[in-house]
Amino acid sequence: MVSVMPPLAFSGRIVLPNRILDPGVVLCRSGRIESVRPGQRLPRDVTIIDAGAGFIVPGFVDIHVHGADGADYMDGAVDAVKTANRAHLRRGTTTIFPTTTTGSPAQVARMLDACREVRQTWTPADGARIAGVHLYGPYFAENKVGCHSVEGRRDPAAAEYDRYFRTGIVKIATCAAELPGAAQFYRAARRNRCLVTCGHSNATWSQMARAYKAGMRHVDHFWCAMSSVSSLRAQHGTPMQASMEQFVLAHEEMSTEVIADGQHLSKELLRFAWQMKGPSRLCLVTDANRALGMPPGRYRFGPLDDGALFESNGKVGFVPGSGLASSVVALSTMVRNMAAMTGAPLEDVIRMASLTPAERAGIADESGSLEAGKHADVVILDARLKVRRVWIGGTEVQTARPPIRAATVIRERSRKSTERRRDP
Repeated sequence: MVSVMPPLAFSGRIVLPNRILDPGVVLCRSGRIESVRPGQRLPRDVTIIDAGAGFIVPGFVDIHVHGADGADYMDGAVDAVKTANRAHLRRGTTTIFPTTTTGSPAQVARMLDACREVRQTWTPADGARIAGVHLYGPYFAENKVGCHSVEGRRDPAAAEYDRYFRTGIVKIATCAAELPGAAQFYRAARRNRCLVTCGHSNATWSQMARAYKAGMRHVDHFWCAMSSVSSLRAQHGTPMQASMEQFVLAHEEMSTEVIADGQHLSKELLRFAWQMKGPSRLCLVTDANRALGMPPGRYRFGPLDDGALFESNGKVGFVPGSGLASSVVALSTMVRNMAAMTGAPLEDVIRMASLTPAERAGIADESGSLEAGKHADVVILDARLKVRRVWIGGTEVQTARPPIRAATVIRERSRKSTERRRDP
């Protein structure tokens, strides 16, 4: 999958966090960016990569992602982690935070162990670099579980989550703000230097305020599985309560994320989020499931053995008659959609897919932008913003998908046949 490259000089239109350098040169040596300079003057004895009419951008950073190519991180296997990471790397995501779903303590622990093993032995052949795990499920509100397995949901308990934090791999931690024990969870996550988030929640303003005091600074996928004025009125009556949306928009330090797959949110909502929060507080995420890169059909969200069933039509995941079930496309698609649907400058769009998530997750000294000293994670986009070439740590990776193993197809077909017999 990989071919090692000598020192590299990327020449062309360079997308920086606040502007486009045209023309410019990104010089990379020994897996790191050595310099970013204006003009077209190139050093000697380097391999020159000319972006032509396209753009030179940093590798994308996904802080909320569940799987791809038939694998979910909650499968709890090293092979599954690598399969998903390779799929996202081919599409331009060089740094990734594998994300848990609801599930049993043993399933969550297996997922953390598999991700930790991959991170400890990582090479570019293994796919996107794991910067940490997003502990997302299982601490969701009962009425906001969404497509996740209801049986795997529970309130936070220190005896459980302290074990997860002790692994050292959890760097983003989510809990619904209204749950008993949420404040203690947030404080523990903050002590462990996590990005502390609220998600799958029906929290009121006052509950969000308490969470903010405990260290919460981010909410997951804006407008999806979150409280609204109308949902709170149904629960609390009148006077109507301010929701997570109002709290996020009213507090400058709060950040959030959008799924720009063209299925979850309209172009008006995407533009509104960008206008209200700005590119330094809005992240693009995929929330992608195992159906990314797979044909339409029925799949499991979360663990392969007992995760909740959902369907993919090739555009989005959904539960028939219920609602959406995360996305089935990559960050590269989110970038194209965000640019086309909002009219935001390209530098803003790329920032939302790279530097902003890196900053919020605390890894911006290593990743997220084309700056001296950072990983040589570089993506070449064509003029239509489609991924053409990808480098991670100065090593180029193939962007074409390898053939699906026959064994994988047979297993998937067999499982689907069994499910059809169970669910006529």
